[in-house]
This record gives sequence, C-alpha cells and structure tokens, in this order.
Amino acid sequence: MKPDTDTIPLIDLQKWMQGALFTPGLIAKGSAGLRVKPSSRLSAAQRLAIYQRSFIERLRVCMGEQFPALKYAIGEDVFDDLACQYIRDCPPQSYTLYDLGKRFASYLAETRPDKDLPNMQKESWIDFMIDLVTFERQIFEMFDAPGYEECEMAITDTPDEQLTLQPCLTLGAYQFSVARYYHDVKHKLEPPLPAAEATFVALVRKDFITQTLNLSPGQYRCLQLMQGGLNLPKALAVICDETTTAMDEVMDIWSAANGPRQNWIEAGVFAARPTNLT
Repeated sequence: MKPDTDTIPLIDLQKWMQGALFTPGLIAKGSAGLRVKPSSRLSAAQRLAIYQRSFIERLRVCMGEQFPALKYAIGEDVFDDLACQYIRDCPPQSYTLYDLGKRFASYLAETRPDKDLPNMQKESWIDFMIDLVTFERQIFEMFDAPGYEECEMAITDTPDEQLTLQPCLTLGAYQFSVARYYHDVKHKLEPPLPAAEATFVALVRKDFITQTLNLSPGQYRCLQLMQGGLNLPKALAVICDETTTAMDEVMDIWSAANGPRQNWIEAGVFAARPTNLT
C-alpha cells in the first residue's frame, strides 16, 4: 500500500516515529508501509529498520561521551545497557543532544533498586554513581554556560567589597571525591572506586578552560553565600557567626599569601563590581 502521509496530522506522525524508534516491538506490523515510502531496493520496513538500529546506538555513544568516568567505573557493557534503558525510559525532549543526559542523575536516583530503604541501608556504590553523574553533567554544561566575556575580571588590588562571582561558575557538594576520580580517569590513571568522603568543589571557566577548585567546607559556604546574593565581607561575617570564629582569624586565612583570595582571583572566580553599583 502506498503511504499517504499527507492525510496524517504531523503530531500523530511524529508520535508514531518516536514509538517506532524507541519501542519498535510495539509498532503494529505493516504500519511502516502506511507512513514510509519504499525505495527501489528496500521496503518501507527495511528503510525504517535502518533508523531503528542506528538511532539508539547513536544516542548511546553520545551518553558515553558525556559520562566517560561512569562508563569507566561500571564497565562498558553495564554502562551501555544502563544508557540504553535510560534513553528508552527518558527519550530526548529537545532538538539538541546537549540535553540528552540532563535527567540521568535523577533517573538513577528514581530507579535505584534500594530507593525505599532507609538511607543507612542503601548501597553506597549507587550514591557514588549519582554523585559522579552529577559532577560529569556539571563539567559538560560548563562548555555552554554564560561566559565572563562582558565582565571586568578582578585583580589583586580589587577591594573585597567589589568582588562578585563571575557567571561561569558552579558549586558542588558530594559524598565522594568524584572530581578527583573524574580527572584521574581522564588522565588514564585507572583509579579505584573511592571511599565515602565529603568533598566540595567549584568549577570555573576562564579563557575557555574549565578548572576544578577543591574547597574546604568554609570556602564552599562562602561561595554559596555569595551565590545567594551576599557580598564578600557579609559572607565572611556569616561564616564567623556560624563557626564562632573571630573575624581577624578568618581574614588572616582569607588574605594569606597563596590563600583563597589570591588563588580564586588568579583562577578567575571573581569579576569586579563597578564602583557605582551597591
């Protein structure tokens, strides 16, 4: 039968094609001939099968490129099975592959087999997987994050009151040292799975290069407060109150040679707020 796609509403044709690609076993036998034209060498079903075989495979390869450390951690075969299941359960909702892995961490959390157990009884390796995927997604998103090109970057002489976070910066708090694990995998150091260890990091892009900054809990809290809208002096004051630490002691740590202030300015963490802004 010759296909008559002109009489099929576009939305219905799109839904059918999505179903044919993601759940080919559920597509009615012979329905390809109603929607796909045959060629001189291939039937409609054979032409559709080319897309069915390659579509999931292409997305699976993209998942491996977006999450190379997880692929290394759990092995290629397990990763491929997990990625294919994720693609089928959470099919792409965007025209761009940039969003393909956006829901992967939440998917792992929602489908973990020990989801309903108390936290103390949950498998730590699944927590590690979720942490690692979250970090890898942050790394991936930094490539297209808003840049600092329109900002005046801070220098050593910029007063603390004028330090503001540049836009291409993100923070992460994890149960495992996933940043170190990720970079060890990228450098082919074949790292073992890490033990549980609370870690805090910042990702910042400067001159088109993303850096990972390891943070202490206090440093993470400082940047978190600044993301929430406080300027640097007020953020440090809050930390003093929360930790019952004298301001002089905090300022000595902050402004020490090779301390957070110097290192963060060099890394491009701070832009300089114009003096006419409050």
